[in-house]
Amino acid sequence: MFDTLTERLTQSLKNVTGSGQLTEDNIKDTLREVRMALLEADVALPVTREFIAKVKEQALGQEVMTQLSPGQAFVKIVHDELTQMMGEENKSLDLAAKPPVVVLLAGLQGAGKTTTAAKLSRYLKERQKKKVMTVSADVYRPAAIKQLEMVSNEVGATFIPSDPSEKPIDIVNRAIEQAKIQFADVLIVDTAGRLHVDDDMMDEIKSLHQAVNPTETLFVVDAMTGQDAANTAKAFNDALPLTGVILTKTDGDARGGAALSVRAITGKPIKFLGIGEKLDALEPFHPERIAQRILGMGDVLSLVEEVERKIDKDKAEKMAKKLQKGGSFNFEDMLMQFEQMNKMGGMMGFLDKLPGMSNAGMQQALEQANPEKQVKKMQAIIQSMTVKERRNPDLMNPSRKKRIAAGCGTDVAEVNKLIKQHTQMAKMMKKFANPSGISKMMRSLSGMQKQFGGGGGAGPLFSDKSKK
Repeated sequence: MFDTLTERLTQSLKNVTGSGQLTEDNIKDTLREVRMALLEADVALPVTREFIAKVKEQALGQEVMTQLSPGQAFVKIVHDELTQMMGEENKSLDLAAKPPVVVLLAGLQGAGKTTTAAKLSRYLKERQKKKVMTVSADVYRPAAIKQLEMVSNEVGATFIPSDPSEKPIDIVNRAIEQAKIQFADVLIVDTAGRLHVDDDMMDEIKSLHQAVNPTETLFVVDAMTGQDAANTAKAFNDALPLTGVILTKTDGDARGGAALSVRAITGKPIKFLGIGEKLDALEPFHPERIAQRILGMGDVLSLVEEVERKIDKDKAEKMAKKLQKGGSFNFEDMLMQFEQMNKMGGMMGFLDKLPGMSNAGMQQALEQANPEKQVKKMQAIIQSMTVKERRNPDLMNPSRKKRIAAGCGTDVAEVNKLIKQHTQMAKMMKKFANPSGISKMMRSLSGMQKQFGGGGGAGPLFSDKSKK
């Protein structure tokens, strides 16, 4: 997400970062480039106009701080305005209401409501420790009821059966009573969608909302629909008292305009991003972090949280103790590291959040290197070894290398590359030979992000001294 916008914006901002002072003349061309970048990213025209006007007003009216060069100050203004446009801070779900907290999901057909219901269930169970129940009020598509049952079972949420012969209001009221009886904390209601916004659909969802009075009414919208995402969000917001938005399929949207437009047009916060097909691919929406990613500054805070959440701490601690006692980092340990990386979305998912990794040149280099393919190849080589060889790298000799290469359909040169990679990883792992080692490394990267976070060489934008 945001790849196109990031590339255009970072290139545009390079033109002004070295300026001695900010004047209307030297930011004119940059603002034009920023405007085009936003429009090409599918940001709505009124939102783009307002954004450019605010940036221009601030850039020309502000006294530049002594800690920043004028160019750096301009990039900071763009960052701050992007953050404000998207809502300034994450707005979490209101879970303080009397249980069961009813969460109503609304949206067009195909936006991903049913999958989002399962993702949200998993999120609330794992991160908020809530007991979650789900119910489908989609009486027009029997397959939707079955689908919700399947994905609810997969994430461990309690599914309340419904039937197409029932009325949606009756289904939800019965589900609320069931949730009370079973002492559920949250009830997620999946509603019917349509292929377009129509009066019948709106009347039905209005009636359902009035009857059940949900605590949260979330509009689920496909980010890949671009400006239409903002338009449909506005239509639903006019019909329903929405409390927030969930953007789905953001992993397939390289432009990202929907994220910038929806908040500005509806006035409602984006609460979550759907970032993949897997049922754990739902993340809270943090405007400041997204703004940093758009400007090529990475998102180390989210990466730290992801590492701490997804890394198998027992395995990490076991390996750390072994290394602390002088044990060696073997091929089994290396294979485990690859598996842990896959849990975080693979090498590309990891690198995408690091500062400086989102510029076009770096992205092109990564695509050519194809790290995911390389990791799979190394996994195959290790899996071709015997258990004894995996646990004792010193056993490697020409005949073993030849047999291992033949066993996984590669050549000895690739096996030698793996051995070299293993040696380098073994040295690195010794430096972080404790359970919190990876997190410490991530936090050091976070410090680096704060110090060198400026896209296009903008310098230390976010040190304490430079805050407004």
